[in-house]
Amino acid sequence: MTIADAPPLVAAAADAAVRWHPGAPFRLDQTMFPLMRGNADPSFAAHSSGFWMAFTAASGPVTLRLSGGGSGSDSFVEAQAWGPGATDAVAGVPRLLGADDDWSAFDEPAFHATLPRRVTEARRRNLAVRLPSTGRVVDSLVPTILEQKVTTLEARRGYRYLMYRYGTPAPGKAPAGLLVPPTARQWLAIPSWEWHKAGVGPQRSATVMRALQSAVALERLAALDSVQAGARMQTIPGIGVWTAAEVVQRTHGCPDSISVGDYHLASYVGYALTGQKTDDAGMIELLEPWRGQRQRLVRMLYLSGFRKPTFGPRMTVQDHRHH
Repeated sequence: MTIADAPPLVAAAADAAVRWHPGAPFRLDQTMFPLMRGNADPSFAAHSSGFWMAFTAASGPVTLRLSGGGSGSDSFVEAQAWGPGATDAVAGVPRLLGADDDWSAFDEPAFHATLPRRVTEARRRNLAVRLPSTGRVVDSLVPTILEQKVTTLEARRGYRYLMYRYGTPAPGKAPAGLLVPPTARQWLAIPSWEWHKAGVGPQRSATVMRALQSAVALERLAALDSVQAGARMQTIPGIGVWTAAEVVQRTHGCPDSISVGDYHLASYVGYALTGQKTDDAGMIELLEPWRGQRQRLVRMLYLSGFRKPTFGPRMTVQDHRHH
């Protein structure tokens, strides 16, 4: 895997740019999908011109545009960035897009032979997928905390409200409405009544505040391996196995972390692997033979197109904003 133009070159249309060659088939859309907080994520936009992201890099806010080209082993990604964080952003593109994501153990013949047929078929059709790695812990942690014990719809509605109130316009050339998420200091300055208006209960808002008191230490977790990072995250009250797993899947491209405690995952895995519903303990037991690669296996199950039966009660959407 190589970077064709390194260090990042200064381009006329951008503050920094780079062309990255994965050296193998690559699907930008599949790789980026887990990073989006729904189709209306204010910090993320999927356009015909490419994927646009806004965030704060070490040197400042940045707008990053990614677009794919080529095919097969000649695939490449063009990255352009605008803003004070442009150079840092393009330098981080290979890691972001899974340059360190090694599927060789998953594809090793002896291991591959143990996988369910649904998974092997999905892998055969999806050789170009990578697990992304943002390295930005706070940006992943805050929306994940907002998703604790509520519906996805409810969590994303609250996240959008807070982003529109406290996010800042993306720098440089960016799609209209693209926003940079608040920094840790900006999140900490949000008053309690705004969390309430966003539909975020006091338990979740308190967890965000408590976690971001250690924002500098949190960002240092990006330099650790995913197991250590997840364990240290869980020393903060209110952050458990599910939250840590959801974060390191995005920040570290962790190939093994499982979102134990997820409202849907255990039953989905149970139905996909056995045709029967199961709970978290049952899911862990089912996935044990593939420890070390369990997140890859779950990703392949989703990419297989399998859908579990939809009968049974649904989680009720709660709205406490006007109480």
